Amino acid sequence: MADETEALDNKDREILSVLKEDARIPWQLLGDRVGLSANAAADRVRRLMRRKVISRFTTVVDQRRLGRSLSAIIDARIETTPKFDDALRKRDDVVWAAHVTGVPDVKIMVACDGTDGLDQFLQWLHKQGAVDTRTDVVLRPIAGI
Repeated sequence: MADETEALDNKDREILSVLKEDARIPWQLLGDRVGLSANAAADRVRRLMRRKVISRFTTVVDQRRLGRSLSAIIDARIETTPKFDDALRKRDDVVWAAHVTGVPDVKIMVACDGTDGLDQFLQWLHKQGAVDTRTDVVLRPIAGI
């Protein structure tokens, strides 16, 4: 069995780059894009999954299509608890959240229905124990989510 920390080769990196853009790409098209047969591309993806380089495939939701016209990144100082983490996970307006070092304690990206939705989220966050928040409105995404 290969070492779990085995370095990726250039083909693996090419495959990951293509999959980041379209995880549902057919094997044949993936193979064509990276210069492999469909079977070889599929085998490499399965190997990356076994090695846990690829941990899951997910769906990216277009928040604007759901009526959420405003995205924001919130820095919050808060005493985080498993209960707080669970409450964040249950909110459908939370796109991602992370505990971070230093100040703030958490960073949260939300997609809201305008400024009213953002205001409601911030009120909810303060009820959860946030003692200080800083909010940046996203003008235009560059990469990632």
